[in-house]
This record gives sequence, structure tokens and C-alpha cells, in this order.
Amino acid sequence: MDTVDRFRAAVDARDLAALEDLFTEGVRLYSPVKFTPFEGRAMVMGLFGVLLRTFEDFRYVGEYSGAAQTSAEGVTLPSAVLVFRATVGGKEIHGIDLLHFGEDGRIEEFTVMVRPRSAVEALGEAVLKGLVAEGLA
Repeated sequence: MDTVDRFRAAVDARDLAALEDLFTEGVRLYSPVKFTPFEGRAMVMGLFGVLLRTFEDFRYVGEYSGAAQTSAEGVTLPSAVLVFRATVGGKEIHGIDLLHFGEDGRIEEFTVMVRPRSAVEALGEAVLKGLVAEGLA
């Protein structure tokens, strides 16, 4: 099972322990709710804990693979795009997760893009509330 399959299975099972091993120590997560990335495995895992509690009816509905340039270093790495649907605060979200993989196959960079704007705002409010409750913001 490759990293994408393991990632999807961990998200479907809401299994944070299984997710943790899939991220590099220095993973960066770019979110639509914050200009700068969440950096480091501990912070990204804290964020995922909040996200898994925040999203309702989260499901992946498509997948594409190839290569793409990272945001941080601008290097081209093997990548996957996972298309998802979910609900947050009564707002339906359409989005994608863009995953970049390092040499060891683990996720080095993760970018989340969502639409529409009202869903981004609902997500931002819910995530901030969750991060504050966890002492991460």
C-alpha cells in the first residue's frame, strides 16, 4: 500500500496514530485559513486532530497523481491531488488536498484548497476555535 492509500485509509478511519507516521518531521501544511504554513509534525498533527473533529461527512471523491512544484523550495516532487467533499457548520465544502512526497515516500508538503468562500470562512472559524481549545493558537 502506498502513502496515498495509507493516508486515505487513516483519514477514513480518523486514525491519528496512522497519520503521524506518514508525515516527515519538518512537514509544512498550507491552509486556506492562514497565510503562513503550519510547520512541523507536532503542529500538523494537532491541526489534523482539529480537522477530523470539525469536518462532517468528509469523503474523498477523486484522486490524481503526478509531479508538482513545492511552495517552499520550488522543487518538483512526486505528488497526488485528492478531491474531497465535506460539510462544516452547515456549509458544503468542495476541496483538494495536494500532497508532495519526499524521497522516503512520506508527505513533506501538504496544501489544502477549498471553495466556496463562505465555506472557507466557516472552516477558518471552526479551525481557530479548535486550535485555541487545544492550546495550539
